[in-house]
Amino acid sequence: MRRDALAPAKVNLFLHVGPLDADGYHPLASLVAFADIGDRLTLAPAGSPRLSVTGPFSGALTGEDDNLVLRALRSLDADLPLVLDKQLPVASGLGGGSADAGAALRLARRVLALDLDDTALLALAGRIGADGPMCLFARPAWAEGRGDRMSPEPALPPLAAVLVNPGAPSPTGAVYRAYDTGPSATADRPTAPGDWRVASVIDWLGQQRNDLQAPALALCPAIGAALAAVAATPGVRLARMSGSGATVFGLCEDVAAARAAATVLSAAHPDWWVRPTVLGHGLAPDDR
Repeated sequence: MRRDALAPAKVNLFLHVGPLDADGYHPLASLVAFADIGDRLTLAPAGSPRLSVTGPFSGALTGEDDNLVLRALRSLDADLPLVLDKQLPVASGLGGGSADAGAALRLARRVLALDLDDTALLALAGRIGADGPMCLFARPAWAEGRGDRMSPEPALPPLAAVLVNPGAPSPTGAVYRAYDTGPSATADRPTAPGDWRVASVIDWLGQQRNDLQAPALALCPAIGAALAAVAATPGVRLARMSGSGATVFGLCEDVAAARAAATVLSAAHPDWWVRPTVLGHGLAPDDR
């Protein structure tokens, strides 16, 4: 039995956002895919602290009670010692906190042999945060409403990509507030592509948008620099910001092109976080 769980990075391939509703929420429509990289949770030896945080971005987090991993454990009334290896930048538009919480729910169910089916686990994930259900099992999906109405999209092919974060946090709340000061878009779900081959999907995505990109760029000019750099890199077919930023993704025709793009970007910007990846793989069977 595995004693660890991957918390894959979430990428919004597009993000259409509507105006604030009467309940204080923004309706949205998005197609979400998950990377083959992310944070990792591991069961620690008995007697260890309830949550220890390691990794290159551990300094931005603590093991305090507001951590989403601890919220996930409390929702199960589980007392497990865990180590969170924080590999994803914080406040980066990659769903890291929600993915970490989802990994904690899956790992606790597995190691404690809890009598909880997927439906019950999804309900718990939804109480932890709006992105919780979509991040729990990391399957490609359409997300609508407040992000809580999901429908799987098994036709989405694996997409080779490079992820780039310029090292500047982009807090979600501030980006949405900036969005509210400008003209509102609509949370329209586009018609699915008629051809799901990689090149056709990239062309189709190019017709979509991220409605939070402009307000995020206004608050964090470093995102604009990252977008321009990714778009100008040989082999990148489409560059766009994910979620509320600050991470930018570049879609490529194949894995070789994504790795080459990552090499070029890392050399040009050694202070940026740059990773080649494949979007859409989901979780390994023994990690579900």
